Amino acid sequence: MKKLTFKINRYNPDDERRGHFMQEYEVEVPSGHTVLDCLNDIKWNQDGTLTFRRSCRSGICGSCAMTVNGVNMLACETQALALGTDTITVEPLRGCEVLKDLVVSLEPLVNGLYAVKPYLIADAPPPTDQERFQSVEERDKLDGLYECILCGACTSSCPSFWADKEYIGPHGLLKAYRFIADSRDTGEQEHMEALDDKHGLWRCHSIFNCVEACPKDLNPTRAIVELKKKLVKGKVG
Repeated sequence: MKKLTFKINRYNPDDERRGHFMQEYEVEVPSGHTVLDCLNDIKWNQDGTLTFRRSCRSGICGSCAMTVNGVNMLACETQALALGTDTITVEPLRGCEVLKDLVVSLEPLVNGLYAVKPYLIADAPPPTDQERFQSVEERDKLDGLYECILCGACTSSCPSFWADKEYIGPHGLLKAYRFIADSRDTGEQEHMEALDDKHGLWRCHSIFNCVEACPKDLNPTRAIVELKKKLVKGKVG
C-alpha cells in the first residue's frame, strides 16, 4: 500500500467561468491497482462529481482511454504503482472537445470511421450452407488490423488531427485497410472513396505517434503506407 497524489483535470460545462483546472486527490494504492481502480476509488469515496468513461475494465472496450502523465493509454490496463512516480496526472485525450472532466466528444472519431465504410462489402450474397471461405494464409493478413478497439488513443496523439478535425485519423485508416486486406471483401473502391483527400491519407506525415500511443501495439502507420501504395498504383495503372 502506497499513498499517491492524483492531479486530475476538472471541467464543468455548467461553470465555464472557472474553466479547466487541476484538482488533487490522495489515494492509498495497493499493489495491482490500475489507474481506473484509483479513479473509481476517488469517485466512490472522495468526490462523486468526478466524471470519466469506463465499461469493461479489461482493455476491450476502449472507453477509459485518457492521457496519463502525458501519454495516451487505457486506464484499466495501467498499473498505478508501475508508473514509478508519487504524482499521477490524468487528463482527457488531447485534441478532442472536453465535455466534462475526463470525458471527450467522440464525434470527430466516429465521423472518420463512418467515412471509410468500416464493414464487409461483398458482391455475392452469403452462402447458405457455410461461411464465406478464407484460407489460413488470407486470414493471417488480418493480424495487426482487426484488433483495434477504437479507443481513439492513436488519433488523439496525432498532430494532423489536432490541426484538422475533419481528418479521418489513423483509427479510421487502419479500419479501412482491415477490410481492404480482407480477401472476402470486394468493396475496395468504396472503402477508398474518402481517402484520396486532404482530410484523408495525404494528411498523414508518418511521424509514428499513433504507433507509440496504441495500447494494443498495432501499427496504423504501416496500414496507411499500404493504402497510399494502393491509391498511387491505381492512379498510375
